[in-house]
Amino acid sequence: MSKTYYDPSDLRKFGNITEWSEELGNKFFEYYGKVFEEGALSAREKSLIALAVAHTEQCPYCIDAYTKDGLQRGITKEEMMEAVHVGAAIKSGATLVHGVQMMNKVDKLEM
Repeated sequence: MSKTYYDPSDLRKFGNITEWSEELGNKFFEYYGKVFEEGALSAREKSLIALAVAHTEQCPYCIDAYTKDGLQRGITKEEMMEAVHVGAAIKSGATLVHGVQMMNKVDKLEM
């Protein structure tokens, strides 16, 4: 198999981002940790949201991380795929609704 731009082993190095900017890196990880604590949403629900967003953002590292996290939390492959479809529907809907801006501009220019 050929090497890709994204090296899965880089995910294990994520914590190293603090090396070149310790204060900001630590603040990010503090925030990130807080976001994923149990709250109004369960950790399981947050994992599904993260998986869907990982797909809309097309982040292979996040897809790997939240697929693994989801499996560890008992999320089924059917639930994962449904979450991915929810993300895809929102992403495509957001793209299409912006078509209204184009339609408005065409209408204005054709006046």
